[in-house]
Amino acid sequence: MAVLLKRLMPQAMKTDSSLLRRCFRRHTVKPDLARPSLTASTPKLLHLISAKGFSTVGDTEGERRQKRRDAFSNTGRKISERVIRVLDEKGVDLGTMHRADVIRLMDKQDLRLVQRNTTSEPPEYQLMTGAQIHQERLRIREQEKAKPKTGPTVTKELIFSSNIGQHDLDTKSKQIQQWIEKKYHVQVTIKKRKDAEQPGSEMDEIFNQILQTMPGIATFLSRPKAVRGGTASMCVFRHVSKKEEKAYRESQESQKGDTLSKDDRSSNKSDVLCQ
Repeated sequence: MAVLLKRLMPQAMKTDSSLLRRCFRRHTVKPDLARPSLTASTPKLLHLISAKGFSTVGDTEGERRQKRRDAFSNTGRKISERVIRVLDEKGVDLGTMHRADVIRLMDKQDLRLVQRNTTSEPPEYQLMTGAQIHQERLRIREQEKAKPKTGPTVTKELIFSSNIGQHDLDTKSKQIQQWIEKKYHVQVTIKKRKDAEQPGSEMDEIFNQILQTMPGIATFLSRPKAVRGGTASMCVFRHVSKKEEKAYRESQESQKGDTLSKDDRSSNKSDVLCQ
């Protein structure tokens, strides 16, 4: 029996160890080589860079706030600066004042406060009545309307033949005048007739005829010239400047004065002859 037990013990131990290894294989999780290890060291960020997102909405709102701030309006009791320079309702300089003193003066005289100069140091404000603020707004509005509108000049174009009828030419001239009154440039091209030789002077006469329908309104931006290998003539009309318009009016008034003086002289001569 002892000899038999000695033989069976090593086999049992081998069997148990194999069973244990199979159990460990089932429950052991193999590492996934595709996944990064949780214990892997992450690179440290040396610098944090803050990037501002591109958006036109914020810029538009900022521009609107700036326009409201620069607009001529009553600031009320919200004075952002501690010390300001104050003008009274007549424009007399009251010197620098603390905002608390300005508010007390506003309440005492029933006046409004308007920001006049934001770039000066300290900023300049003026005390005004409601009626004064209204009148100043109207004046600023009229100045804005009077300012010339900047932008590219619109150019209109007309092309027609030199054998155009008088009625059609009058219609074209009216259309050109409407464009000129809107401060457009008008490019007119006149084509020669194909069936006959036509001197350029005749087309120049057509251009001058068109210009004569707009006295004191239009003039040549570029004078008539041959284009398309001499088969057509082209010019550009524009609206006269204020200086040119003034000169035209003065010349018309002087011509009227000369006409009246001639009429007076002729009437005096006739009276003398009658005597």
